[in-house]
Amino acid sequence: MSQSAEFDISIALTSCPDANSADRIATTLVQEKLAACVNQISGVRSTYIWNSELQNDTEVVLVIKTTISKLATVEARIKDLHPYEVPELIAIPVCGGSQDYLDWVRQNVEK
Repeated sequence: MSQSAEFDISIALTSCPDANSADRIATTLVQEKLAACVNQISGVRSTYIWNSELQNDTEVVLVIKTTISKLATVEARIKDLHPYEVPELIAIPVCGGSQDYLDWVRQNVEK
């Protein structure tokens, strides 16, 4: 595993209430070249407080491979498409990995 010379790749995470909304968001991000790949992980249990009440829901987590320069646009598209009032978006910078894979991400995200 090599360290990227440019720390320009990010993994963004969001959770969706169902497979339909997850698929719609994942497909849109890839088709619009805002993400090179989006993994959908279903069956995740999320426990959180919303409107002062404890929630315990099944969700689909999206793992979005994108560039740091596209994060603001990814956030805007998620807000447009997401059924939640306050959709989760957490971004984690990628500091290393397979150089071939990181190059592939860069090539498949619109500059």
